[in-house]
Amino acid sequence: MRPLEDEAWRGFLLTHDRIWRSIEAGLAPLNVSMAEYSVLALLGESAPKPMRMSELAERRLMSTGGFTRLADRLERRGLIERRRSAVDGRGFEVTLTREGRALLRKAWSRQYRDLHRLFLDRLDDDDLRRLADIWDRLAIEPQ
Repeated sequence: MRPLEDEAWRGFLLTHDRIWRSIEAGLAPLNVSMAEYSVLALLGESAPKPMRMSELAERRLMSTGGFTRLADRLERRGLIERRRSAVDGRGFEVTLTREGRALLRKAWSRQYRDLHRLFLDRLDDDDLRRLADIWDRLAIEPQ
């Protein structure tokens, strides 16, 4: 690897790790992990429409078993509700409960502030456009 390539790669890894850890620390007082937050956020974005368990697992890049354990924790905490699919009766659909929506609003607010402080406020619009273009070029199709 050339020095410039190494610098770019290490910079990405270090920045990702620092931002991830800071956002995770910001969510900790809400008693929500990053994995839990990402599921709640996906459900919040799809609301009021429920999402299938299989779609949530796929979008979270998790195994079905791993996602089921995560969903079990969220359901025990009263943050989500699972129901048998009304469409085909085979799978399960998930929605946020009132408690889940309230927690998500707090988590979104915290994450928004942290993302701005750690990332967005440090870049101008030209930087953001270039970065968005880079992420688009690096998008990897699922296998």
